[in-house]
Amino acid sequence: MLSSSHLRSHPRRFLLLNTICLLTLSACGPDYPPPPDTPERPVTDTIHGIALADPFRWLEDQDGSETRSWLGAQNTYAEQIVGNPPVRDSLRTRLTELMDAPGFISPQRRGDYEYFSLRRPGQELEVIYRRPATEEDGPPVPVDPTADYEVVLDPHEMSERQTTSVDIAAIARDGRRMIYTVRDGGPDEVAVRVLDLESKTDLPDRLPPALYSSIAFNRSGSGFYYSRRNRVSGARVYFHEIGTDPEADRMLFGEGYGPESFVSVSQAGNEWLLFTVQHGWARSEVHMQRVSGGPIIPIVTGANARFAPRFHEGTLYLRTDLDAPRNRLMAVDPSSPERENWREVIPETDDLLEDVAIIGDKLYATYLHDVSNRVTIHAMDGTVERGLPVPPHHTADIRGADDGYAFLTLTSYATPPTVYRLELETLQAEVVHEREVPFDTTGVTVKQVWYTSRDGTRAPMYVMYRTDTPPDGERPTLLTGYGGFNVSLKPRFDAMGAAWVERGGVFAVATLRGGGEFGEEWHRDGMLENKQNVFDDFIGAAEFLIDNDYTNSDHLAIRGGSNGGLLVASAMTQRPDLYRAVLCTFPDLDMVRFYTFGETNNKPALLEYGDASDPEQFAFLRQYSPYQAVREGVDYPAVMLTTGDLDTRVSPLQARKMAARLQSTTGSGLPVILHYDEKAGHAGGRPFSKRVSDTAMAMTFLLTQLGAAE
Repeated sequence: MLSSSHLRSHPRRFLLLNTICLLTLSACGPDYPPPPDTPERPVTDTIHGIALADPFRWLEDQDGSETRSWLGAQNTYAEQIVGNPPVRDSLRTRLTELMDAPGFISPQRRGDYEYFSLRRPGQELEVIYRRPATEEDGPPVPVDPTADYEVVLDPHEMSERQTTSVDIAAIARDGRRMIYTVRDGGPDEVAVRVLDLESKTDLPDRLPPALYSSIAFNRSGSGFYYSRRNRVSGARVYFHEIGTDPEADRMLFGEGYGPESFVSVSQAGNEWLLFTVQHGWARSEVHMQRVSGGPIIPIVTGANARFAPRFHEGTLYLRTDLDAPRNRLMAVDPSSPERENWREVIPETDDLLEDVAIIGDKLYATYLHDVSNRVTIHAMDGTVERGLPVPPHHTADIRGADDGYAFLTLTSYATPPTVYRLELETLQAEVVHEREVPFDTTGVTVKQVWYTSRDGTRAPMYVMYRTDTPPDGERPTLLTGYGGFNVSLKPRFDAMGAAWVERGGVFAVATLRGGGEFGEEWHRDGMLENKQNVFDDFIGAAEFLIDNDYTNSDHLAIRGGSNGGLLVASAMTQRPDLYRAVLCTFPDLDMVRFYTFGETNNKPALLEYGDASDPEQFAFLRQYSPYQAVREGVDYPAVMLTTGDLDTRVSPLQARKMAARLQSTTGSGLPVILHYDEKAGHAGGRPFSKRVSDTAMAMTFLLTQLGAAE
């Protein structure tokens, strides 16, 4: 692919190629305007004896006047490139229809009321409501999005741009008080408030913005437990007594754990507190303490495995990959918690044991089989009694209700979530909620194919397309993936994917190592020194789509966010010839300097990615880090990067620098744009209409670059 500047210097060649472009769809495109000027001020770091130049270090100064001016110019340029073709308005309208339907809501019953959060169609934000409690006998009644409910807390007036959101954190068992969080934009940090539910006024008890988790009232409602994580000193568990100064809150657990670990707390029945320590995404610990105080009892420490605890009727159940990479369920007696006394309840199988729900007197085990769920029902001793029918290529989620019922949610790439009320004795299922999305699932084909990665590893990939427009080797195709942090990318309805397919395209989701789809070995094969396997997998998936006549490189776009942003950026810098367009959102990109990013330094992620301050880990990080991998004059695809000021999990400076570096080096003449939002972050920060608008902009960019915007 030749750069536009090269073509302009050879007018005869340009005329010939332009004629070819008019006759056939190829990688040729319009002569795009140049991006905003970005000064290069190289800073050279010598790390472990290797000199690395960074020409755009000055863009790390987020609040500097020059950076702010540059961001304004970048947003203007992004709008100039995307423009306002008719497809953008039509996508905005269609995406609103696909995204506006509310999901299923099962309220929490506390005291005389049931509480829930709901964003009604047309609303920008979720509002906290309540309704009088339903009768205790009989199955629970789902929330009706059209009903007239009492407002408890409405965030619409909290910010002019409606970027402030509220969430229910906990409600006291007697229904007198509610803890809620307030998020200003999209940072991970939230403020904690306590609301008197009778007067609907805040109590003086307030916790300032910070990284909070596992907030829960004690049984009497006189106080609450919470975990607060400091990015420098680490996470600690506290107890706050209502009516006292939060500065005097008593620390219960966490001393000695550093910022690379997560610490959480839960109350197990009336007697015990459970403390869980998560060291990255591959190792954890479990401890217990009596609510009344006393020594902290270590249940498991020092094991190179993960443990998900659940307490039920005096027994501690642990779902773990200890000596079982695809997980098993163990039972522990707190009075004799030594490992030699543990009892295996559900053994490891060939499928991944994803979850175990205790409903009534049964265990409901959810397995992942080739990235599709199945559910089996067990007696409390682990004996398999029967299976629960789940259609192929679906994600299943089962949650207990009351009086012999449970809620079963099913979804797929073609089917929006549908919720069934399941009668547990007969397994008779009744639809209680269908997300009213106007999408014709009958006209869509979803199938699973298997591709081969560079080292011979086989992996599945889902592909979806309109049945009446099957792939012909030139279909506009959108490929996405994730591949990290033990996350399983399972079938789910994707509004962007649905809109893409409606326009005659192919939507593909690749299963990659680093995820959790096939257990802990699969996860570890894609982390730390094995991270390159993830990029090889994704490249293999792209090659499969091309080799099997789904599409070609002129019609292939890739999409990824966060760790998925690292994925698509690495795939692009390693194989720029494979793709025509890239959507890279809230991404990790500068993996060499990742450990230095100050207040937005996500220390736990270093256990997944690696830490360049370590010479051995620096060696493999340097090999793939996308920011350092950009090379002068390479014909890179068209790229759209998105991020925002308030991303406190993945530092936005990475996308700023990457945009500048690609703009200054690409030889293809294709545009590189940065769409930047001062309120957005990893945790949201955008009202509904803004999310729709941003998705429409991204789709317009991709479809235009693939020549499919008509």
